[in-house]
Amino acid sequence: MGKTVPSYRMALEYEIYSWKRFLKSLETEEDVVAFEELMDMCRRNSMAGGAACRPVVFEAALMTMLLSQMKRICSLEEQLNVAMAKKAGLTTIIR
Repeated sequence: MGKTVPSYRMALEYEIYSWKRFLKSLETEEDVVAFEELMDMCRRNSMAGGAACRPVVFEAALMTMLLSQMKRICSLEEQLNVAMAKKAGLTTIIR
């Protein structure tokens, strides 16, 4: 029989664990919180990461982080557009 391949989720957790020394060397609590949020982004999108079938786990993890960051940027842009429209007295948002 062949070797058992770990699930993406298991491989991801191992990858995250391998960054523990980096995490411990962060100097501020703000940096630690930001790092943990990035890792949580990977976990939240682990199904997509597993579906990517990338031989290097970090590639899929990085893509899930980028996707999450892009979603945040789009949400913030939308909030900014709404706030600017309200400030200008517009009822319709111009995109």
